[in-house]
Amino acid sequence: MRRAMPFVALVLLTISSARAADDEAGFTPLFNGKDLSGWVPVNVAPNTFTVGDRMIDCTGVPTGVMRTDRQYENFVLELDYMHVKPGGNSGLFIWSDAITSVGVPFTRAIEVQILDGQNTDNYTSHGDVFSIHGARMTPDRPHPGGWERCLPSERRAKPAGEWNHYRVECNDGSIKLSVNGKEVSGGHNIHPRNGYVCLESEGGTVHFRNIRIKELPSTGAKPADTAKLDEGFKSLYTGVDLSGWRVDGAATTKWQPKDWTLVCDAKTESSDATLWTEKEYGDFVLIADWRLPEKKGDAAAGPTGTGTIRLRGPHGASLAIASPEGSGGISASGGGAKPKAKADRAAGGWNRFMVTIKGNTCTVTLNGQTVTDNAQLPGAPAKGPIGVDFHGGAAEFANLYVRALGPSGSAP
Repeated sequence: MRRAMPFVALVLLTISSARAADDEAGFTPLFNGKDLSGWVPVNVAPNTFTVGDRMIDCTGVPTGVMRTDRQYENFVLELDYMHVKPGGNSGLFIWSDAITSVGVPFTRAIEVQILDGQNTDNYTSHGDVFSIHGARMTPDRPHPGGWERCLPSERRAKPAGEWNHYRVECNDGSIKLSVNGKEVSGGHNIHPRNGYVCLESEGGTVHFRNIRIKELPSTGAKPADTAKLDEGFKSLYTGVDLSGWRVDGAATTKWQPKDWTLVCDAKTESSDATLWTEKEYGDFVLIADWRLPEKKGDAAAGPTGTGTIRLRGPHGASLAIASPEGSGGISASGGGAKPKAKADRAAGGWNRFMVTIKGNTCTVTLNGQTVTDNAQLPGAPAKGPIGVDFHGGAAEFANLYVRALGPSGSAP
């Protein structure tokens, strides 16, 4: 019997080694250690995510995300992270849309929290998993406040200055998170269940390394189960400065970068305060989020201001913001159109324009409703810069994206 023990131990070791080898098989790097190939900055500055010493370094400024260049359905993802300073905040987004949701610097996704030193009854720094901005999830354990958030079963994360290891298993609409070698949280009944993977920037300096993924067999995610695909939109705003914009005259004081929002100062009134893109555009689709300040006290009876988005330069078309008849009307030389409906949200709420200008026609949707359909622009130039201005009050803009259109109407 004693002679058999070494043989049994050898068999068990062989089985264990085989299982370990099987577990390792199939992983491919999501970060090559040299550059950010395979990653796409969504709404961040060029230096928000950089590479140093085989790590991805994130400054935390501005608030926003960088995503993979392709979607993933079922997979196992592993990474190491380290907060540089106590109290840092970041995240890993799973099954994400390609661009950010209305009025926020984040995408619709499932967030795997990467937080340091902040623990309450409702959230922790040890591996919370939760839905954000329209994604849906049933937590594996009910949240004390009824949120779509799974708190970890135990606290295993190491503090700032030390490396932590996450293993995230995503399969058929369920997610399981292991922190430093043990499963602690998860969720199921998730929608969408096919999408991009994002790294989040949110104020704290954080390092990432050893990012790798192993794809698992598909379980047939349908288009309805899939996050919004990349359509070629490029951000017009870095979140840290006015790079890519012409800042002349009064525009130098009227427009102020404020993290993910671009603020128009109500105190500066001038005819030369329009903010113009350096680049010119012909046919394109423009996304622009905007909101007016929430009215308080006596201000409720005062003016809220009006604005315009200029299309194809100073002699092109003007898109009305906060007009009394509703936003989204078009004025142009020899053409234009009034909005068919008033789809503006109340002051304090974010609005989203989607503007398609092709040839001499323009269509505008506001908050998902078509308010101007094929407005005629007979006198509009073939191309020109995009401009933004606002008068008579303050306003905020965010999520400014443009997609150039080719002759067929698709991205060139």
